[in-house]
Amino acid sequence: MADTTNTERHDAQQEAIKSRLRQRSMDTRRSVIWGERIARSVITVGGLMVIVAVLGIMVFLVQVVMPLMAGGQVEGNVRYQLDTDQDTIWVNGDEFQTLGAVVGADGRVIVYHIPTGTEVDRGAFDFNGATVTSVSGTLDRDQIAFGFDDGSVRFATLGFNTSATARRNMPPDDQLTQIDDRDRMLDGRVFTEVGTGDFRTLSAQIELGEATQISDHPIIAIDYRVGGTRERPTVAFATVDAQNQSRVSRSRIQRNMMTGAETVTTTTVDLPPMNLAADVSVTGILMSGTADRAIIATDDGLVYRYDLRDFNNPTLAETRRVGAPGVAVTAMTFLGGEQSLVVGAEDGSVGVYFRLQRPGADSADGFELVRAREHRAMPAAIVDLSEARRQKEFSAVDAEGNVWVYHSTSDQILFEFARGGDVTTESTAMIFPRSNGVMLVSQGGEVEAWQYNVPHPEVTWRVLFGEIWYEGYDRPDFVWQSTAGTDLAEPKYSLVPLVFGTIKAAFYAMLFAAPIALMAATYTSEFVHGRVRATVKPMMEMMESLPTVVLGFVAALVLAPIVEEWIGAVLLGFIAVPLGLMLGAFIWQSLPTRIVLKYDGMPKFILMGVTLIVFTWVAYNLGPLFEQTLFYGDFKAWTTGRIGTGTPFMAIILLPLAYLVVAWSFRKTVGHHYAMMSRSRDRASAGRLDILRWLAMLAAAVLLSWATASFLTLIGYDPRGGFVDSYQQRNALVVGFVMAFAVIPNIYTLAEDALNAVPGHLRAGSLATGATPWQTAMWVVLPTAASGVFSAVMMGMGRAVGETMIVVMAAGNTPIMEWNIFSGLRTLSANIAIELPEAVRDGTNYRILFLAALTLFVMTFVINTIAELIRQRFRKRAFQL
Repeated sequence: MADTTNTERHDAQQEAIKSRLRQRSMDTRRSVIWGERIARSVITVGGLMVIVAVLGIMVFLVQVVMPLMAGGQVEGNVRYQLDTDQDTIWVNGDEFQTLGAVVGADGRVIVYHIPTGTEVDRGAFDFNGATVTSVSGTLDRDQIAFGFDDGSVRFATLGFNTSATARRNMPPDDQLTQIDDRDRMLDGRVFTEVGTGDFRTLSAQIELGEATQISDHPIIAIDYRVGGTRERPTVAFATVDAQNQSRVSRSRIQRNMMTGAETVTTTTVDLPPMNLAADVSVTGILMSGTADRAIIATDDGLVYRYDLRDFNNPTLAETRRVGAPGVAVTAMTFLGGEQSLVVGAEDGSVGVYFRLQRPGADSADGFELVRAREHRAMPAAIVDLSEARRQKEFSAVDAEGNVWVYHSTSDQILFEFARGGDVTTESTAMIFPRSNGVMLVSQGGEVEAWQYNVPHPEVTWRVLFGEIWYEGYDRPDFVWQSTAGTDLAEPKYSLVPLVFGTIKAAFYAMLFAAPIALMAATYTSEFVHGRVRATVKPMMEMMESLPTVVLGFVAALVLAPIVEEWIGAVLLGFIAVPLGLMLGAFIWQSLPTRIVLKYDGMPKFILMGVTLIVFTWVAYNLGPLFEQTLFYGDFKAWTTGRIGTGTPFMAIILLPLAYLVVAWSFRKTVGHHYAMMSRSRDRASAGRLDILRWLAMLAAAVLLSWATASFLTLIGYDPRGGFVDSYQQRNALVVGFVMAFAVIPNIYTLAEDALNAVPGHLRAGSLATGATPWQTAMWVVLPTAASGVFSAVMMGMGRAVGETMIVVMAAGNTPIMEWNIFSGLRTLSANIAIELPEAVRDGTNYRILFLAALTLFVMTFVINTIAELIRQRFRKRAFQL
């Protein structure tokens, strides 16, 4: 009966509540109801639009980045037989893949239309009955050197002339021969209509120079380079005759620009002998474009490198084994820039070697050839290597007719072609000037050409995020250098230095910002009067409105030079200012209670500001003495390791840790007795005793830190060369200062709001049990607000990770990987801001910059996700209080 009565009573109460709610709803004005509905809809739509916008940005970034990893596509392939009865010894083609030209062993030149094989023109080099025994050419393939059986050398030009012909100046259609849908020809010229309605005109240039006698024996190997200026070109070539005598010749040509007359001065020197065994023969010779080195290969797997910097006194600098004993070196070439030597061997191996200067090198000039890459071997012996003009690509042909196109930097094979027809004869290949095709010509005159498109051959995941051994570097490394002073330099696209720079900038910014902001938030929330808080918090929030470009400008042009000039005072300030505040706090603690109560609030806050100014002034004046005493009078010279030891700096770094150790030891040993003794004294006496205790602990911490630093120095540790190194004006220290100034308002505002949101009854309960305000703040308020405080820190970190203008202007923009606080850095966001305006749309650098943006997006997403998981744990713990 009682249970039934209680149930009925509960139901009646619920019905009464519902009735009152319905009545209240009826009393609410329709405008309010509609306002709530509209607001709810707007907020919902706005939130969904934010999500859609973020997803849209991510999809757009992925769409731009995806082509980076797309492979190459073959766009065409032709094969035909030229009308020739001579062995082909040289081939060339124009950049538009329109005209090709081959040279026969007897000097016949056939110019043909590459897409169809139609013969366009014929010519001949008159060799005067001499037989070609060797041939070589320049990188552009339009300058050729022939070595003959009589020991002479002749130079030729086999290039292409390109001009524009207006439509009105075109020959009549009845005189033109239509080759295909695109091209037509007349008298050795090929006309191609371009987008403007005019015609591109191509024709072959065929010239042969006079013979130069080099040896009395047949020339079995030759290489040829052209340099200098238009008025004073230079020609350098290296030869090896049948007696294995190698020579280097250099011709200087003085050209009269008025008359066109040329004066040629040729100097020839013999290279030191290689002392080859009787059964060893030379297989090839290479010469650099500056004529400062020559390399000779043999059929026993050795290469001989000559130093030609003193042209009249060449030296055999190094003998290097590049193949297994008995495995012949069958082909060699330089990649563009001539910093990489590609070596093909009889066993199909393909290796790339760098000439590096190393201490203790086993060579006469201090340089040595170092194997930097070993590409995937081909199925048979390498018979030809041909380098690309614009990129670090090369083609390799083996004895079975396979044609592979390699990209050396990214260490990948772009294409694997197989020659059709008769594969028993050797072939000569070339990569077209725009690196969009390869042409193969057999000795019998069979031509096969492939046209392809590889938008980004230099990019792989390993290039972007792995260590790559670049030209000029002594080891594999993470390097970002998208542009250089010459097009021959290989671009370096590692994003790792940029990610590292982003983390480094955020780390040093948070190192300064987080402690200051959190302590300030705790102080204003828990210890200051309401009037002071009402003044301080708006001022802190106003700091957030300062444009970062202004902060970066001040950092680069004002702060960085000041820090550099007064680095001793700055370092001393890190010690003096905190010690000054601590000393002021202890002195305030020792004052009588009536004075403390009278001047609490704004006067105490002003006193803190005065203390900061005074001890900053002390650091400013004692800075030179501090630098002279600890860093031998020159801190910047000290960072380089030229003077002094690492003890002083390590002692400064270890001082906070040493103080914590001393404080912990004091608390564990005599802390209880000290607390009992302090309680038996009045406030002023206890305060004075506390000052003495703090000074004694500080002195002990100084001694401990100095002793530890001395011990580290004794065992050989020196911070210089690690997180301390040579000083640069625009460095991470300056960036940390200014970025902290920009981040502190974010952290402070959010953390202070989180602390103020802690229910007052928790504070009251803690204080009622006898806890001090400081103990209440540390052990009650902070744990309760931990989720909000942590969110504030992560918001500040997000701001630091994405900061752009401060880093652009104050960080030096050097993409290096070192924790040195006195060196510069480059972040992902700064790199995008610097390079994107000059990046070619849809080019490799353009897409990689978008990949950098996507990487920054992912980094932020991961950090925020981890932060949210940690925040949820803090929140659960707070609910348990």
